[in-house]
Amino acid sequence: MNESKPRVAYFCMEFGLHEDLRIYAGGLGILAGDILKAAADEKLPMVGVGILWRQDYTEQFIDEHDRPYDCYHEYRYDVLEDTGVVVTVPIQELQVRVKVWKCTAYGNVPLYLLDTFLPDNPGWNITAQLYGGLEEERVAQEMILGIGGVRALQALGIPVDIYHFNDSHAVFAGLELIRQQMTGGASFTDALLSVKQHIVFTTHTPVWAGNEVHSHRMLDYMNAYDGLSREQVTTIGGDPFSMTAAGIRLSRKANAVSQLHGQTAREMWKNVPGGPDILAITNGVHGGTWQDESIREAHAAGADLWEPHMALKRAVIDLVERRNGVSLDENVLTIGFARRATPYKRSDLIFSDRQVIGELLHSRKLQIILAGKAHPNDMGGKATITNIVRIAREFPESVVFVQDYDMAIGKMLTRGCDVWLNNPVRPMEASGTSGMKAAMNGVLNLSTLDGWWPEGCQHGVNGWQFGGGYQGSDANRVDSASLYQVLRGEVMPTYYDRHADWVRMMHASVEMAQGQFSAARMVREYYENMYT
Repeated sequence: MNESKPRVAYFCMEFGLHEDLRIYAGGLGILAGDILKAAADEKLPMVGVGILWRQDYTEQFIDEHDRPYDCYHEYRYDVLEDTGVVVTVPIQELQVRVKVWKCTAYGNVPLYLLDTFLPDNPGWNITAQLYGGLEEERVAQEMILGIGGVRALQALGIPVDIYHFNDSHAVFAGLELIRQQMTGGASFTDALLSVKQHIVFTTHTPVWAGNEVHSHRMLDYMNAYDGLSREQVTTIGGDPFSMTAAGIRLSRKANAVSQLHGQTAREMWKNVPGGPDILAITNGVHGGTWQDESIREAHAAGADLWEPHMALKRAVIDLVERRNGVSLDENVLTIGFARRATPYKRSDLIFSDRQVIGELLHSRKLQIILAGKAHPNDMGGKATITNIVRIAREFPESVVFVQDYDMAIGKMLTRGCDVWLNNPVRPMEASGTSGMKAAMNGVLNLSTLDGWWPEGCQHGVNGWQFGGGYQGSDANRVDSASLYQVLRGEVMPTYYDRHADWVRMMHASVEMAQGQFSAARMVREYYENMYT
């Protein structure tokens, strides 16, 4: 361990360390898991702080009416070590007991998970479902993460130089640190200035609705002020209380997760006084987790990537046959699209013109594999999935939707498809790390210029862009027309007629992703630019 580096406690609501540890929902958690593994690889002094979600985020399947439905099971894990530590967090009028578990099973630096599933605990099981329940349950969960996380680290005797809040869910940790200094005799102003020197903050979603806001009535009801006054808490988060604004004001440094997202975030939060400038540190992915070893070895040796790629493609085709009963053709250009299902990601954009796409699908020149999971309360996202399932019924031999998207499915698709499609409404995608995973495996990106792709794209060299960065109100029309043009005019001719060029592009894609978009590079930038 590098003892000369700052000791960092990385707080996040979810961690995607492994498909068997189901305490993640999507990209935020996968990023957090990759950071912990990269920090371990680099021997950097970091610990993670999260929550042990006993019932996962959701398992999501399709009913007889093509609608997604959610299932919840209670999970127990044998990869966790009991630390013997229990702390309490005052929520409403209750003293909620929080057990602390430790996980180091997946090559990660220590991850401490907070758990309220105790038989003698007062109140409801707060840590049952990730992002589940009503607003008061969400606030309670964030109090467990923030207040409980600080108290857990202190009870464990773990020294911390920097508290890194990955998104705004952990901001109550800042209130707890201020309260402790005020209890020791500091004024609120002095305590706030002192605490700020030890907090950094990463903002994620540029979607306004994804940035939580709570009324002070709710915070007071939940006892979330944590001993501070309403006036003091308003100074931090405003009225109503913006979790993101609070994260910015509490931090000495803040960052966005791609260069384009940095521009967007600075514009979004320019009217928040008392915070730092928002830097941009582009996300990266953990090669040891997401890159197939056969691809890594072939690329390093300068060997042909086609044979290992086809083995991975056949594995995906086998998965589809097992899960969907559909026999895809390994010789047909196969596009993958797998993301959290929400309208701005436009998972059905490629189907905008049924005549154009229908000709490609019916002629068996193209196959499309889609996967995704909507938040249980996101009716728009669920409607998108229903639409995709019904489109798959229109093209039963060429389009499939794989149910219950998770890390295991994501890993197979980003390794075994030929092309990775990404088409969010610009500039709504903060980063979009699935495309980095695909690129690292020689799967060529076909994407709008959003998130990370403007930094990585060399059109026709390591992938393709479409839409030209257009941001008008008719973006669906412009982007779909451009998508078809690039797909038919460049992607398909290269795949079917210029095999050597395709393989050269695969090598260029791997080279770009391994260097520029690795979690190792990302975590080093955090230590150099945020923690010191």
